[in-house]
Amino acid sequence: MSYQHQYVDGTRIHFPIGKVVCIGRNYAEHAKELDNPVPTEPLLFIKPGSCVVPLEGGFSIPTERGSVHYEAEIAVLIGKPLSTRPSAEEILDAISGFAPALDLTLRDKQAELKAKGLPWEVAKSFDGAAVIAPFVPSSMFADLTDIPVRLTINGEVRQDGNSRLMLNPIVPMIQYMAGCFSLQAGDVILTGTPAGVGPLNAGDELVVELPGACRFESSVR
Repeated sequence: MSYQHQYVDGTRIHFPIGKVVCIGRNYAEHAKELDNPVPTEPLLFIKPGSCVVPLEGGFSIPTERGSVHYEAEIAVLIGKPLSTRPSAEEILDAISGFAPALDLTLRDKQAELKAKGLPWEVAKSFDGAAVIAPFVPSSMFADLTDIPVRLTINGEVRQDGNSRLMLNPIVPMIQYMAGCFSLQAGDVILTGTPAGVGPLNAGDELVVELPGACRFESSVR
């Protein structure tokens, strides 16, 4: 199924699918669980728009390439261009919506790349590596430092986080990103994953949600 930005009511969002800008190790407990140092500055990487697939209807994973790990995240949809360290007010005005998403990782390949000091793109940017649900309007959250995110797999809660635990809060994070490279309407920000990551398997049944705002069921094909 091809991906198109849309709101939870089914309204299509007519922005092109841009890049997916991600921040790594943005929750201290997640950094610790993978035995990674906590970064002293934001750790950014980019997934191409071509790797985005919809959460609804289920999705497939490349199991022939080793262990595929889930990382549940709060996704932020950018609706206006941002560049050169925009103000907090400009950032808030540019956010079109929030959604739960999965940043999928070829964990064995990532470990191999990290050991060689090489970039992560091969482990992070494969087709289907960004699984994104429909967005709720930005007005759903008055306080961006209090957005919950939860992932349940086969009836068991695996990840249960909140943006208040982020090392780099959403607005300063986007300000930093826009100071590094321009953000365009249709770009998506993946804001980091809380502790509890692990492998996905074909047949897994998932519930991915921003509790109190939206809830989606999906499965791994």
